[in-house]
Amino acid sequence: MRSSEFSRQLEGYGLLTAQILYHMPDHPGLLQTFLWQTLDKAPVFPELKRFLTFWERDIDGKLHSVRICHRDLIGPSDWRLLDAEYPIH
Repeated sequence: MRSSEFSRQLEGYGLLTAQILYHMPDHPGLLQTFLWQTLDKAPVFPELKRFLTFWERDIDGKLHSVRICHRDLIGPSDWRLLDAEYPIH
């Protein structure tokens, strides 16, 4: 059973964005860009590894490079001190 996205975030998963450059199958001299986002766990990135394994096995375009950006969605909360409080009734 797959847990909800919120539960995965509590387990340490964050938003991963991968920019994948690959050679076009019919024109290997040309590069195409593919953007992919998912929840993944840094620093091992099991979901990204699974996706790239699938790509190399089932997709004709040979990989050129992969750039990633990862951001935890749940972390220590930011807080600030209030200057004033205004009660309402």
